[in-house]
Amino acid sequence: MKIAVSASSDNLESLVDPRFGRCPFFIIAEVEGNEIKNFEAIANPAMNAIGGAGIQAAQIVANKGVEVVICGNVGPNAFLALKQAGIKIITGVGGVSIRDAIKMYLNGELKETEAPTAPGVAPQTLPPFPGRGMGRRGRGFGGPPIECVCPKCGFRVPHQRGLPCSRHICPKCGIPMVRA
Repeated sequence: MKIAVSASSDNLESLVDPRFGRCPFFIIAEVEGNEIKNFEAIANPAMNAIGGAGIQAAQIVANKGVEVVICGNVGPNAFLALKQAGIKIITGVGGVSIRDAIKMYLNGELKETEAPTAPGVAPQTLPPFPGRGMGRRGRGFGGPPIECVCPKCGFRVPHQRGLPCSRHICPKCGIPMVRA
């Protein structure tokens, strides 16, 4: 099993970073039984993204074959992207080392999170805005949300304004996504 942990630096003794999308590193640990067999530290290129950091971070860990993410908080877009990739999300972890967080998870001390824990409103939950037209491309405030979709398998993530869908890589197929 592979577990990704948002980390403040590049080793197992560093602390769990409270942010998912903007953490400096991800530690991806390969676990067999209840033991860490190997780990990889990955610098998070989404850390300084203008927008869409959570979704980009979700793609990074999904592309590494991660099954569980442990972090302090996760925003609504990252939460949705991780869930759609079939990744379990564990939040509320802080003040402990990466090694200890993984042990806590393996010992059953940490439970899966059922909702985003960072502020924000996911695009698919925006309420209709009365008195307005349908807006750009007929998908205004009252229409369906704009999404990026994999043309091969149909995997979807919310579209981030200013970030072309083609910059998103499908975590399942590894190909660029298109605007739905």
